[in-house]
Amino acid sequence: MPRFRGKTSAKTYGKKKVLDRISLSIAEGCIFGFIGPSGAGKTTLVKTIAGMEKPDGGSVSVLNEKMPSLRILQHIGYMAQSDALYLNLTGKENLDFFAALYRLKKAEKLERIGYTAKLVNLKDDLDKKVSAYSGGMKRRLSLAIALIQDPKILILDEPTVGIDPELRLQIWEELFRLKRAGKTIIVTTHVMDEAEKCDLIAMIRNGKIIASGSPDELKARFRARNLDEVFLHAGGEKE
Repeated sequence: MPRFRGKTSAKTYGKKKVLDRISLSIAEGCIFGFIGPSGAGKTTLVKTIAGMEKPDGGSVSVLNEKMPSLRILQHIGYMAQSDALYLNLTGKENLDFFAALYRLKKAEKLERIGYTAKLVNLKDDLDKKVSAYSGGMKRRLSLAIALIQDPKILILDEPTVGIDPELRLQIWEELFRLKRAGKTIIVTTHVMDEAEKCDLIAMIRNGKIIASGSPDELKARFRARNLDEVFLHAGGEKE
């Protein structure tokens, strides 16, 4: 059963066309990756899925409901590319604030704060003000916030930028566990080895999907040794 289905004719900012004839469906219990360089349109696309942007044409549906929808937003965990945190609050206070937005009961809120803080290795730093956090710690806190309400759909925009390799592996292990639990996970990245971890990927360039499928399918289709070669070959075909 699809968790997301969308078709958008375009999205423009001024004279620049950021998305162009995007059409796709993402199934339940899948890790789906949007792959492409900076400026390709990945962030605008995931914001459109989350209901934070409206396409100039077409429509977007999540959990069989047209977006934007306040009700569906309760089921989406979103981690932005730029951290949106309260710097004068502690890590725990940030988590507590966002948990309150989802009206979690006290016991559930405490359990979720403990779980997410442990996942991103911040339990020992929760009482520090976020203004004292490093860039990597802020990214980890943003991920914890995206997970705080145990969402059905998790949208992560470049989630592992600035995070050390060991923690990156731990985060991906948790994403695999969440997938096995039936969560739908959407990730943007420009790192091809992370793209290999996704069940399905869509390669984006200049606002268009130039190729989509599983990593193995794409490598076989383009007779490529790796996804970097796939991107180059697919991009050449679209010229």
